[in-house]
Amino acid sequence: MTQKQREAARENIKKAQKAWQDMTSRQRSLSQPEGSDRADVGTKGEGEYYRVIVRPKNEFTSFRSHDVGRDGHTLRLSGHRSSGSWATHAWLIHKDDSYVDDQGYLRSDRKSTQKVLRNLRTVPRRVRGDIFESKPRKNVAEKDKPTAAQQRARKENIQKAQQARHH
Repeated sequence: MTQKQREAARENIKKAQKAWQDMTSRQRSLSQPEGSDRADVGTKGEGEYYRVIVRPKNEFTSFRSHDVGRDGHTLRLSGHRSSGSWATHAWLIHKDDSYVDDQGYLRSDRKSTQKVLRNLRTVPRRVRGDIFESKPRKNVAEKDKPTAAQQRARKENIQKAQQARHH
């Protein structure tokens, strides 16, 4: 190896190290020889959950999961926006609690899961594998609040509290 080749090799190593440091962990794994063969999460259909995406991932900077209902059966993935607000990115619904009908829509016989699916604006439709897409609940402007449903719920909660106090 000549001196010129050694210097070129050193420069190439420095370039590679710099490029490596600027990459995300996902980009690093994809740049590996087997990286392009890796399947995206949920596309194989082998997991325990169906993923119902309601808002695109790129709207958020970080994520957190919340258990909703029975432990480990329905999870809400909420995303934190750069503005500081939180919103639902996706729902993870256990396969024991739901099924896919003939048209590729996600359905459920379990009441708690039905409630989650009913609160979506559209019935979740399969995209591929275990991934479904739906639309989030409609955004109600502050000037239109409290809605009739909110007023009804508040009245019911007050009645429940009064009954609990009397017993």
